[in-house]
Formats: sequence, C-alpha cells, structure tokens
Amino acid sequence: MRHQAIAVIGGSGFIGSHLVNALVEAGKTVRVAARRRANARHLTLLPIDVFETDVTDPVALASFLEGADAVINLVGTLNGGHGTPYGPGFTKLHVDLPTKIVAACEGKGVHRLIHLSALGADSRGPSMYLRSKGDGEKAVHASTSLATTIFRPSVVFGPEDNFLNRFAVLQKLFPVIPLGMPDAKFQPVYVGDVSKAIVNVLDLDAASGHTYELGGPTVYTLEQLVKYCGEAIGRHARIVRLPDAFARLQAFSFELAPGEPVLTRDNLDSMKVDSVLSGPLAPELGVEPASIETIAPLYLADASLRSRLNIFRASAGR
Repeated sequence: MRHQAIAVIGGSGFIGSHLVNALVEAGKTVRVAARRRANARHLTLLPIDVFETDVTDPVALASFLEGADAVINLVGTLNGGHGTPYGPGFTKLHVDLPTKIVAACEGKGVHRLIHLSALGADSRGPSMYLRSKGDGEKAVHASTSLATTIFRPSVVFGPEDNFLNRFAVLQKLFPVIPLGMPDAKFQPVYVGDVSKAIVNVLDLDAASGHTYELGGPTVYTLEQLVKYCGEAIGRHARIVRLPDAFARLQAFSFELAPGEPVLTRDNLDSMKVDSVLSGPLAPELGVEPASIETIAPLYLADASLRSRLNIFRASAGR
C-alpha cells in the first residue's frame, strides 16, 4: 500500500531532520509536529508543513494526524529522571506518547505506524532508558488494527550528532578524558542509513509487524570510538579508564550540574548491554551501511571550534 501523507513526530531533531529530507526526496507529503515552530526553522526551506503543537495532548495529537496516511514516531530522550521502573520523563516520552499515538491513529483511521526504539530495549533491562523503550514497544504492539514496524538502531552518527561530536569537543578542550565503561560495545549506524531504511519499508506491506535492528558495519568499544575521534581532529587526549565505582561517581556529579547532564548513571546502566546487532541487516531494508571511517572525518575534521563548543553547550544546557 502506498502512503503519501506522512506525519512525523520528532521530525525537527537530529534523526528527524535527515528523515524529513529523505521523505521529501521520495515524493512524500510531509508534516512535522514541533512544540515551537522555531525548533523546526532549519526545515522551513523544504516543501513541508510544520505544526506548532503539543503531541502529548491527545486532542492536539489527533488534530495533527487528521488526514495522514502514516505516522513515524522518532521521539526519545536519554535523560528522563529517576523512578521505578523509570523516571517521569521516560514515562512521558517513551511509554505514554506511543500509547497516545496508537490511540490517535486508531481514532483517525491511520493504518501505518513506524516507531523508533533502540537496540537493547527490554522491559526488564538494566536501565530506565531500556526498560521504558521496551514498554514503549509493547504499547505499539498492543494495537490490532495498525500496520506497525519498529526500528532498533544502535547509536546513530552523522554531521549533527551528539555522540562523536561530543568526544571530539572533549578532546579539543581537555588533555585527559576520564572514561567510564570503556569496554562497552557499539555498532554505530549512519543517520542517512537509518532514514533510508525507514523510507524503504514505509510502503512495504511485508514489513508490517516486524522489528528491525539497525547498525553499521563495525563494532567498536567506547574507548576505541573516543580514540578515533581524537585521531580525526588531530588531538590525542589521554584516556583514563575508570573503575565502575568512580564512573558512577563521575556520572552523579554530572547529574548535579545545571542543565542537561553530559552523562548519567542510567546511561552507564544502558551500556551494560552491548548495542550490537544480533545478525545481519534485513535485505528488505535496502541498506549497505556506511562506516564511520568514510563519513565522520568529513564533519569532525571540518567543524570549527565554535561549532564544537555550541554542541557542547547545547548538551550541557548552557
């Protein structure tokens, strides 16, 4: 079935911005929900509609979905506060929002939903992030009338990422990097490949009911990724491998600082589960994954110090 009118929730963020471009290139009619229109100003040159709305409000959400053929939910957070089984931010964005989206789709006759989750999502996982992602998937699967597809990417990299860029910033600013969980494993996937995979299965009936893992061609430890970023910018900070107790103390101190924390104890808990594919990419995704080595040098080496500082300040909420 062909889906033409696509409603993207979380479309103004890092992954969403790339996906919206890919959808437009595929000839789709795209609308994006943004709490503030200014958040989507970088998309205004595209032939899309930006709705300033609060998608956590069921009435506003239903209005946004009116007339859509398919919905793509990209909303997520790494820092959702503390609680049992997870903090209120995780509940609001990872569990309650997907539940509301499913209800709104069913109420408005939307039959296609694509939901972005995460590798390692598990209602019994070691972190609040992974547990809430797992429960969000359950909310999506609860629908009996929607054609749903879930994507579970490893960490996503690309020109505006807050992952490799952060490591580059830190090594630009500091000669020593105290690093917790240095042996945690990741299989980073290029944001363009994530977008391509989603677009490729959007109209694929056979993708309904499937959960797809997304990852790049190579598995790295966290320490290897930090070292690579230093090499890419010509800075070689000394990495100090922190024992678990000191890593948690470091994360706790970041949590006490004003603004968005650079690292939380829950982030460390998430890294207890390797963010690595369980098998090869599904062929129907149509993706030949790009490597960090072919993409990252283009933006890490060329980025100015000012832009790197802006990324650092944004992540710290300053």
